Amino acid sequence: MKINSFTLNKTNNKNLKPIMRKLVLTAVAALGMQFAFAQNGAVTNAILYQKNGTLDKAKTEIDKAVVHEKTANSAKAWFTKGEVYSSLIGHPIYNNLAENPAKEAAEAYDKAIALDKPNGEFAKQAQERKKTVTEALYVNALNEGVKFNQEQKYKEALQAFTQAQQYNPQDTTAYQYAAIMAEQAENYAAAKENYRKLIGINHTKPSVYNRLFYISSQIDKNDAEALKVLEEGLKANPNNKDLMLAELDMYVKAGKGQEAIAKLEKAIEVDPNNVSLYLVLGQVQEQSKKIDQAQQNYEKALKLDPANGNANFNLGVLHFNKGYEVNKKLQALSAANYSKQAPKLEPEMKKHFNASLPYFDAALKANPNDVTIMNTIAKVYLALGRPKDAEAMNKKADAVKK
Repeated sequence: MKINSFTLNKTNNKNLKPIMRKLVLTAVAALGMQFAFAQNGAVTNAILYQKNGTLDKAKTEIDKAVVHEKTANSAKAWFTKGEVYSSLIGHPIYNNLAENPAKEAAEAYDKAIALDKPNGEFAKQAQERKKTVTEALYVNALNEGVKFNQEQKYKEALQAFTQAQQYNPQDTTAYQYAAIMAEQAENYAAAKENYRKLIGINHTKPSVYNRLFYISSQIDKNDAEALKVLEEGLKANPNNKDLMLAELDMYVKAGKGQEAIAKLEKAIEVDPNNVSLYLVLGQVQEQSKKIDQAQQNYEKALKLDPANGNANFNLGVLHFNKGYEVNKKLQALSAANYSKQAPKLEPEMKKHFNASLPYFDAALKANPNDVTIMNTIAKVYLALGRPKDAEAMNKKADAVKK
């Protein structure tokens, strides 16, 4: 069959057009792949540089990759940035390459987690690696706060400790330090906020409520709020003597001393072996001028706990004060009356001072470095005409002070 040249050319032209189009499209695709490979290569380079310890080059490569449109949404790229910046933390040579490498590493891991599938390879690794970085951030923030405190920059210290809380919200240290710095800076609202945060993570120690009580009663002058703080504190620490005393003192000052005593007596009925309750009741009775009843309750406390330092000291004070009152009477006597009444009053005075000594000695045994007890014993010795013993006790107190 004969085929003319027109037909042949026409057929060839038809066949050529699709081939040419296909070649053009392939070239465009290859060009795009070349750019993608180039950026993925930057990620790979960053990984290799990091492994080799050339962190400056690793940082340069990954910083380019995470802003390029081809890899800006790559979980691998952001995870790699986290790894590179983590390596910068505390590095003796490269640490200064980033202002806050731990913060940027944590943010990069967060980005990797957000970009990857929930259980993706990079998401899981980033979550684990972020824990280490967060710990570094926490320690850095604490150290910064301590540094500001040493420089007496309390506002800056407060900010640092508040920042630390974000990195480890369940650790009590940052809240405690922040509360202390807030008080130093006279920012009592922030102090209360941080004490409340401590309570919120179940750190309900008496010291927290004592500080809240101090701020409410002494700074804010809010007795109603202060009483609520004490009630809350005693609910968490039902046997704490300081909180009990503070609460009952508020009752006494409000003219409700009898109510305070009744409340304690009811508590003792429920818990008759609680030494703290007898001690507090005795102190409230002292404040209410019921000295004999106070003495009885201190003695009940000693029966339960013979070595109790507070009970012994309080009984010693009661006897000492009785001797002191007799001594006041002696000092007030005229010369004419002294010779008549002194023979009766002096033995009574010495009887009370002598009665106080065994209790003070027991209190000192329970608290061997308590200078207040030592000074009190020295006063008793002087009152009893024992100056050498008083001098020896004062020297002992001076040695403890040093």
